[in-house]
Amino acid sequence: MDTNTLNKKVQDALNEIRPFLESDGGNIELVSIVDAVVKVKLLGNCVNCSVNQMTLKNGVEMTIKKHAPEIQKVINIS
Repeated sequence: MDTNTLNKKVQDALNEIRPFLESDGGNIELVSIVDAVVKVKLLGNCVNCSVNQMTLKNGVEMTIKKHAPEIQKVINIS
């Protein structure tokens, strides 16, 4: 799959989850996709939230994998 298609799938997934993050005063930004690993940056209230790792795994990663099953892992860079 070409990088533009994969990038679009991941952006679509982030756009799906973004309203939930924004409702808590947070946001998310795509940093890169390399070797089936998506790097994101949590923003706003998400940065210091005590459950941000759970949100990353159960919300963000799950949604991205639904849109792009070839993705293996999602990690937050701060």
